[in-house]
Amino acid sequence: MKRIPLVFFLFLIFSPFNVHALSLQEGLKIITETGRDITIARSEEDVARASVSLARSPWLPWIDLYGRETWLRYTPQAIFGPNAVPISQDKFLTYGVRATQLLYDFGRTSAAIDAAQSGLKAREIGTDLFKNLAALDFITVYLDLLESEKLLQVAKEEVQQYEAHKKDTEIRYRAGVITKNEVLQVEVTLADSRQRLLTAENLRSLRESKINSLLLIPLNDAVQPEEIKASPAAGLTLEEAWISAEASRSQLREMDAAIAAKEQNVQSTQAEYLPTFYVSGGYEYAENRYMVHQDNWSAIAGVSVNLSSGGASKSKVSMAKAELRSLKLSREKLLDNIRLEVKSAYLDLQSSAQKIEVAKTAVAQAEENLRLQRLRYKEGVGTATEVLDAVTLLTTAESNSWKSLYGFKRAEAVLLNAAGRDLVAVYGK
Repeated sequence: MKRIPLVFFLFLIFSPFNVHALSLQEGLKIITETGRDITIARSEEDVARASVSLARSPWLPWIDLYGRETWLRYTPQAIFGPNAVPISQDKFLTYGVRATQLLYDFGRTSAAIDAAQSGLKAREIGTDLFKNLAALDFITVYLDLLESEKLLQVAKEEVQQYEAHKKDTEIRYRAGVITKNEVLQVEVTLADSRQRLLTAENLRSLRESKINSLLLIPLNDAVQPEEIKASPAAGLTLEEAWISAEASRSQLREMDAAIAAKEQNVQSTQAEYLPTFYVSGGYEYAENRYMVHQDNWSAIAGVSVNLSSGGASKSKVSMAKAELRSLKLSREKLLDNIRLEVKSAYLDLQSSAQKIEVAKTAVAQAEENLRLQRLRYKEGVGTATEVLDAVTLLTTAESNSWKSLYGFKRAEAVLLNAAGRDLVAVYGK
């Protein structure tokens, strides 16, 4: 019995190579909870949430604590008859605290808060959009990996077919039935097939690394994906997809929230022409020996009206109204584009379904053709070239069959996304 070298044994034990069994549901959960795109979208949500707090700030008291040292060139004096009487020191310290509370501004702050909340809603909807796009991207890459596995298996089977045919030609050559040229022809074809096998292995490895990149795991870790058996778009009509898209597409809901935010922004800007009522109070101390009371408390009730801002308020209102018109027109355009996107995805799905049936028939015909050509070759009435062509036809048919199947599954995911369906919920069942 041959002994295994210790170094090789230790390598097997401590090898860093990991294999991850992965289902589509597990991958989608990881991508939509901890993926990079989702993390970025949630950070933008935090910015919008802070904007709501900023919009609310005028309703809360503004408190200022201040202190200052004053130096004057001349001592302030007042004339009383023939005498000049000092009324202040030429150097003194002043400090105090003041609180100001807004009472009423005719809806300006309320409209700003509503606009910020609508903006936050738009960002939350945007997060849902990023979530679905990330899910679609992962589903596509996942299906690509499954497809590459099937194509790799087809490439292996092609090599096996050529190797078996090579044995047959060598036997017939040694028996003197065929010439050396036929053997060389098979060997060249076999070498070319092995090249294609290497290409298929590289393709699977690359797609595996793409999965790992999305899952934030080492790129060289092995992933074993599970097959997807469900067909969640089965029975979905074009009209149903249109209705679903208009009701659920994140882009439309995000646009509606942006329009609502802009409408509130217009109201808030228009309110700048109206008065603002406020109260203010505080305490101040000034080191001035000429004053009877060096410290004092104060209370102020006031109103301020913007009579003129150099045209700034009018310009801001005009800009906001123009942006609002632009948003509404953009929504109409977006709705048309979504309907076209849904129809394109629906037609692509129908076409992909038809390709599957055609490909199945082609595989059955190619298998029968290869069987007949092998029989003819063994009986001496066929040529090696005919067998090689039959193997090539079968490989092409099987490859097309798998490509059409996974093309259908990709088209299905694209249609569901276009229809506004939550892909995590749909594929998580």
